[in-house]
Amino acid sequence: MAIETTSRKLTNKEVEETLRSVIQTLIDGQEGFQNIGEHLKDENLRRYFAAESLKRAQFRGDLEEILHQEGVHDVKETGTVGGTVNRTWGDIKAHLGGGDHTLLETTEAGEDAAKKAYQKALENELPLPIKQLLDTQYAHIQTSHDYVKDARDSRK
Repeated sequence: MAIETTSRKLTNKEVEETLRSVIQTLIDGQEGFQNIGEHLKDENLRRYFAAESLKRAQFRGDLEEILHQEGVHDVKETGTVGGTVNRTWGDIKAHLGGGDHTLLETTEAGEDAAKKAYQKALENELPLPIKQLLDTQYAHIQTSHDYVKDARDSRK
């Protein structure tokens, strides 16, 4: 017997809330990559983290543009509390002499949160162009997560 699921199209307000949630996570990622990148010793990782910070800013801009097109002009988001705690923890680790491995662990935790935010957003019945954009961004987030995880594992 097949299980039938009933999905309904989201209201404009629900789409806005979904995008704002992802934007908050992107702010966390943007700031996290920037802050942690400044403490990394490996120059290649520093460059990668700078590029990822800029990529998160671009993703955020893309989502904010959608909100603007839909008439939402007050897009003044901040990161999440969890993201702030994660960045603070990363700063503490860096100041206590934590090496790249420790900082990469902190970054991976942030990337896990980003993946969850995208997964939650993509569970919704979003308009196709928004869903496609989030799918594309999510694929990049997954690749970034795997890169950070591999870099962490190579520094054990």
